[in-house]
Amino acid sequence: MGTLRPTIALTTGEPAGIGPDLAVGLDGTDPVPAHLVLIGNRRLLEERAQRLGRSFDVPPYVRGPDRATRLSLLDVPLEDTVRAGHLNPANAPYVLETIDRGIAGCRSGEFQALVTGPVHKAHLRNAGLPFEGHTEYLGRKTGSPHPVMLFVTPSLRVALVTTHVALRDVPRLVDPERLDATLMTVSDALTRRYGVANPRIGVLGLNPHAGEEGLFGDEEERVIRPVLDARRRQGLRVSGPWPADTALTPHAAGTQDAWISLYHDQTLPVIKYAFFDTAVNVTLGLPFLRTSVDHGTALELAGSGRAQIHSLRCAVDHAVRYAEIH
Repeated sequence: MGTLRPTIALTTGEPAGIGPDLAVGLDGTDPVPAHLVLIGNRRLLEERAQRLGRSFDVPPYVRGPDRATRLSLLDVPLEDTVRAGHLNPANAPYVLETIDRGIAGCRSGEFQALVTGPVHKAHLRNAGLPFEGHTEYLGRKTGSPHPVMLFVTPSLRVALVTTHVALRDVPRLVDPERLDATLMTVSDALTRRYGVANPRIGVLGLNPHAGEEGLFGDEEERVIRPVLDARRRQGLRVSGPWPADTALTPHAAGTQDAWISLYHDQTLPVIKYAFFDTAVNVTLGLPFLRTSVDHGTALELAGSGRAQIHSLRCAVDHAVRYAEIH
């Protein structure tokens, strides 16, 4: 008997974007110790491969115990034609169908993890579909009360308290309950999934200089510090609130096993500047592991041959490494 390998579902993302390019490119990369199941449209992938001057000879997915297959395709029909770089509202339901199939397979145990290709959030919303982002959608579809977006890089882990919301709404949404739930979700994941015993977690402040003793706002003293104090009394190694402008500097960044950022653009510009090709977007708080690339659909690159596969490969490698095989 060989070593049991996980079966990983990989959605191919927005059909007009670079998701199909990246999926096609996986066929030419070094193999991973897993069975990767692409969820997408065969004709689309074959046409994109032809445009890129590549071959796409991937067998159809067959559910079963045979894990010898390296790459297979679960074919999902498209609603309409696809032009690389041009969004088509008729195909918006197809995007959610691929995600829903991945979710169903993970929940049933058919797949051990889900890797998602990039989607166009505004396009899906404009088509009338209930989608704010993968994190929120996955949480709602699985009934998970508090999904958390975590970015994992070669040297940093950064989780977000709020995700895809307007900046004006952040102070209201950073309440004690949400902050505490994020803190505990991250602490549990560090211990259970990443093997970090008694992890160190740094929490950023909301205001410049973490409020500077109330000079620039009172959220640090009124909301953040009481949560941290309560958890410290229970033995959690949590520190903060840290000034966001210095927390991720080389001197400070490595002092924590993970950082908790309060809103999307508080830390992600740093992450994407320093680790654009190597950061992995992980959703915590779900009943299964989900990873993703850290970039968008890049419509202008679709079908051009210039899309880089490294971020997707990092997301796949992360899913393979941390998938739980039952």
